[in-house]
Amino acid sequence: MKILNALGYPEAEFGLTLINDPAMSRLNRATFQRFGPTNVIAFPLQGGPGAELQSQMLGDVVISLETTKRQAQQCDWTFEELFDLYLIHGILHLVGYDHEASEAEADRMAAKTRELLSLIHPHLKEEALCPN
Repeated sequence: MKILNALGYPEAEFGLTLINDPAMSRLNRATFQRFGPTNVIAFPLQGGPGAELQSQMLGDVVISLETTKRQAQQCDWTFEELFDLYLIHGILHLVGYDHEASEAEADRMAAKTRELLSLIHPHLKEEALCPN
């Protein structure tokens, strides 16, 4: 995968789960005590129990297909473009990026997201990024 190669993890793996909004709402509440669906949640394995046993496994990314479809229409993006954005967002969390840690980290993650997204969708303009 281009994204893992670009991040320096050519041999890494991750799990991907695609769910609907009700399932994402339950997961969002159980994980973050937040109500309603969100677009993507990542569960990194780095530093967690058993991480040394599966060194090539980065963790899991969960994406709500219903939220992605709805937000793609709102942003005037294709479903595939926004799905790829959310997948990149999730993968960045798996390798240690955290936009909630600080404004500087949020800026760093946004810049890396734009860089990686341009590998897959070079036609998307930087200033037209759909918020995630």
